[in-house]
Amino acid sequence: MERVGFIGLGIMGGGMARNLIDAGHDLIVWNRTAARMDPLVTAGAAASAAPAEVARDAGIVMICVSDTPDVVAVVHGPGRLLEGITPGTLVVDHSTISPAATERLAGAVAAAGGRWIDAPVSGGSEGADRGTLSIMIGGAAEDVARARPYLEAFGSTITHVGSVGDGQRVKIVNQILVVVNQLAASEALLFAQAAGLDLEATLDAVKGGAAGSWMLANRGPQMISRDWRPGFTIDLQQKDLRLALEAAEELLVPLTATAHIHHLYLALQRDGLGGEGNHALVKALERMTGIRLGDP
Repeated sequence: MERVGFIGLGIMGGGMARNLIDAGHDLIVWNRTAARMDPLVTAGAAASAAPAEVARDAGIVMICVSDTPDVVAVVHGPGRLLEGITPGTLVVDHSTISPAATERLAGAVAAAGGRWIDAPVSGGSEGADRGTLSIMIGGAAEDVARARPYLEAFGSTITHVGSVGDGQRVKIVNQILVVVNQLAASEALLFAQAAGLDLEATLDAVKGGAAGSWMLANRGPQMISRDWRPGFTIDLQQKDLRLALEAAEELLVPLTATAHIHHLYLALQRDGLGGEGNHALVKALERMTGIRLGDP
């Protein structure tokens, strides 16, 4: 087994890294905010001073940060990943970023002698903590096979979908489905509220049938109880929707529902709600109707 480096210990990365430790893997970590390394060091990981040091000390380096510029900042610059890569280093990027930028970053790593796979994840912070994430991977088959034993520490569905960049494209497909399902859940529960139905009984009646979805089953109860803690924030969801709309424009594919949801989220961000969970989408509909989930 190889030593694994993990860069980015936020809402997703922290749980993923902890599962690697719990699975018995030798882990070295780095995070821009150093205090986030402390719980993992207590659990058995080694702390690193810089991404370059992670690359020098680990055969496989995983990245899980927020946006395309964040991945670029991890890879390029003094003390960054490219300075530490040695021949054979495998970089596994779990961030959700631009497919085109992914291809450029993979090329830079390959020029330094390393390998790259893009492996964005889905399943929210719950999936990261429980080790049940879905992972969609773009890259060479031999690189995917090399990474798989480590991915199994936090992923229950691991799918090789194509070449470098295709993991990010499949993640866009995932995010389109996530937000459209969230809009459907929001409209349906708001209708149930207006009709005077028991929201919990209604949810129990429909979530296991043809209308069921992960968003309805997992975020529906939070919406009913008005628990807006994020498994995935509105701000991060908006970043992903921008990626989706940019890629769709390049392909001349209309994403009408996705664009509509993006604008509903903009209204919530304008009111300072970007840090709430993406299921707070229902608040935009509540404001249109004057109906509020959970009211008598």
